[in-house]
Amino acid sequence: MIDRQEQLSPPQSAVCLPVRPDAGRFLVLAAVFVCAACGLVYELELVALASYLIGDSVTQASVVLSVMVFAMGIGSLLAKRLRCRAAVGFGLLELTLALVGGCSAMVMYAAFAWIGESRVVLVAFSLAIGVLIGAEIPLLMSLIQRISRRDAEGTVADLFAADYVGALVGGLAFPFLLLPWLGQLTGGLLTGAVNAIAGGSLVLWLFRRDLTPRSRGWLLVANVLVLAVLATATALVDDFERAARRAVYGDQVRVAVHTDIQEVVLTGRPSGPPDLFLDGRLRVSGRDEYRFHEALVHPAMRGPHARVLVLGGGDGLAAREVLRYRDVTSVTVVELDPGVVRLARTDPALTELNDRAYRDPRTRVVTEDAFSWLRSARGGYDVVIADLPDPGITPSTKLYSQEFYGLIARVLADRGRLAVHAGPVTSRPRTYWTVDATLRAAGFGTSPYRATARASGFAAGPDRATGRAFEPYDWGLLLAAPGRTPELGLDPRAPRLRSLSRAVLAAEAWGAERTRGRDLPPSTLVHPRYTE
Repeated sequence: MIDRQEQLSPPQSAVCLPVRPDAGRFLVLAAVFVCAACGLVYELELVALASYLIGDSVTQASVVLSVMVFAMGIGSLLAKRLRCRAAVGFGLLELTLALVGGCSAMVMYAAFAWIGESRVVLVAFSLAIGVLIGAEIPLLMSLIQRISRRDAEGTVADLFAADYVGALVGGLAFPFLLLPWLGQLTGGLLTGAVNAIAGGSLVLWLFRRDLTPRSRGWLLVANVLVLAVLATATALVDDFERAARRAVYGDQVRVAVHTDIQEVVLTGRPSGPPDLFLDGRLRVSGRDEYRFHEALVHPAMRGPHARVLVLGGGDGLAAREVLRYRDVTSVTVVELDPGVVRLARTDPALTELNDRAYRDPRTRVVTEDAFSWLRSARGGYDVVIADLPDPGITPSTKLYSQEFYGLIARVLADRGRLAVHAGPVTSRPRTYWTVDATLRAAGFGTSPYRATARASGFAAGPDRATGRAFEPYDWGLLLAAPGRTPELGLDPRAPRLRSLSRAVLAAEAWGAERTRGRDLPPSTLVHPRYTE
């Protein structure tokens, strides 16, 4: 009968170490800890960057995690062939993982910027990193068994404990340290350098007597080259970001800032209206934005409108339209990102576009998540304008849920109205009519309509990821009121509008209505339905 401990041990003799076996065992476990932390950082980095570049964070996380776990199984099987030379194999494995994982974010961003497609790169990196991570534990098991053959079951427990604790540290370090302090590109490169140093030090020092002079030389040269590549990339990362940003946004980037929440970019000629991008998605086209904001705001202003609540709309453009009514007494803007509000207050082109809405004494700004704010807000608002990101973007789905609209109904005054941006009607009718069904499930009556952009106009979705930035586009809008169906129209005292009239509203209502299909179920917090 074969002893279980012999079954787990590689067919090699114990290695002669420069330290005592207990110290050597501790150093191997420390390397497991560091490598596990680095591996999880690579994983989270791919998820975060894919969500930013492609959108739909749930799908991207599912793709990365499922492909990576599958690849880890393949890596564990492939590691069997390296167990006879575990030290050399582990050294080469960590160098490759440091290079691939450290550069993954930069390569993926380059593919997005210059090719326009990053999904294939995402899957390829998930597969490669998963294979390399999966091969780590079998090789480390072989190395630690070379140090001490006793207590195989305890050794396995120690290895996995170090691996899981390292994953915890890496998982916390990414959002709280690396991402806010260094950013995705520099953070990934630094993680790769730590990975290379940890793996190289373990093999070249602790297991140096297990290597031939030729193997030591080649591993040392490879370590130096990998660290040199990562250091060079780190030094050039700012130049790379500027070049990639020009490839994505063109040569007329005026402002580019990373807030705590997203990347905010303003483009356009100094003498012309700006375009505003949030996380790579075009949110405001200076030439066409008035078509959207007039259609969003003015139908809701027919009736009492002394107190108005704007959810989202940190650019100040919806507030600009509201403030054109002299009898408005207060406008409350609830915007999650204070960086957007700061830019809308201070950038000359954007302040000119929003007609200095934030300097109006009637305007009050709340920088908080709209869902959380509504849970404790007081009521009495005559009009609520939901100027929020597209419902097809995963982080926005809770702002298009039945529960969210229930919170809005609580803060509306008697005969209050709600205007909702619900995504494009023509290209995504299922999403649009799901918003309509959700509003009705929350007790609102709805009047569907839309606004049409010019052929060279404004896309609210992930334009760079889909290539649809400058196709003909429309905005799907819904006017809603609790317990009744509001009538579409304009206030008799409405200011002069550039693109909207009663006849235009009637035509756009018909244009939206003809896309109606079968009844759809509403979207809730626990069952979001905004997928095509």
